[in-house]
Amino acid sequence: MSRTMPLPINTRSRRRHRLLGALSGLLAFVSLLSVLARALPQELQALPYVPVVVSFTPWFILVSALSLLFALVSRRWGVALIMTLCLCLQCWWQYPFFAGYHASAGTRASSSRSSDDAASIPVRVMTFNVYKGQADPSAIVEIVKQEHIQVLTMQETTTGFVEALNRAGIGHYLPYAQISSSDGVYGNGLWSATPLGDPVDDEVGSSASFMPSGTVKLSGGRSLRFVSVHTTSPKPGVWGQWRNSLDELSRMRSRTDARYVFMGDFNATTDHTVFRDFLGSRFTDAAQDAGRGFTFSWPANRGAIPAFAGIDHIVLDGGMGAGQVHTVHLPGSDHRALLATITVR
Repeated sequence: MSRTMPLPINTRSRRRHRLLGALSGLLAFVSLLSVLARALPQELQALPYVPVVVSFTPWFILVSALSLLFALVSRRWGVALIMTLCLCLQCWWQYPFFAGYHASAGTRASSSRSSDDAASIPVRVMTFNVYKGQADPSAIVEIVKQEHIQVLTMQETTTGFVEALNRAGIGHYLPYAQISSSDGVYGNGLWSATPLGDPVDDEVGSSASFMPSGTVKLSGGRSLRFVSVHTTSPKPGVWGQWRNSLDELSRMRSRTDARYVFMGDFNATTDHTVFRDFLGSRFTDAAQDAGRGFTFSWPANRGAIPAFAGIDHIVLDGGMGAGQVHTVHLPGSDHRALLATITVR
């Protein structure tokens, strides 16, 4: 009776190396595609499903790291070199979230992240997409109270939600509001602890939704104009509208009659070219300015799946900084609330 002889150790090792080499090559291909997608101009990033791929950019760091590890073990030196370069580039893109962002020139150079600066005025702000009015109004009022929020923006409000919010006592903390809707069903709103100067239904003239705004006066004669933002979501059939709604925000860079703070659901991350084009040399993403880590805010209602995309933002004009930027889970919404302390000089 014949007996199967075990494979020699060298043979098993070669098979294992071939398998790891194949895996490293496959993962390297995926990683390279992600790098290419992130580097595309905004017109090409509006191609079907590309915006979705780009939103995963921070997570492709793990793909590159695995590919590099498998390449080293299987001695695929070419793949290892390419993945090392990809990994460096991907980490560089995400570096500001952990080290803070400082520009060497332009209006951002005057920004300060220190709330201890005597010349700075701290303002507590929060933005939250309430998911077609399904978020818990009482929980929102409670977080506003606990976090001493002075300015709040919300998206996807409904008439019933606003009425419930009023019954929950939002007026006790933020009695001044500007709420508007372009379709009469879902709207965006702005709430403030102090009077809103020159409130309007739509500051941007957006094709996506009305984006209400109002001016909040601070001490020392300084003031900020807050805008509640909600752009088109990147979905099949509306990829072009998604890009256009963000591109429309870029026109605000030429508005020099006010110092702006844009807060809301941008449906884009800092890895999307069209969002970075909106920031330009004038505006700064608060999470990157604070340098305290990622602020993934979506999705928040998928059970065991954690939020993996930072599509909610607080965007600051020149001469401002940010600190204590973080997200909070509130019941009923598919988004996490985004909170920050912004400092104004």
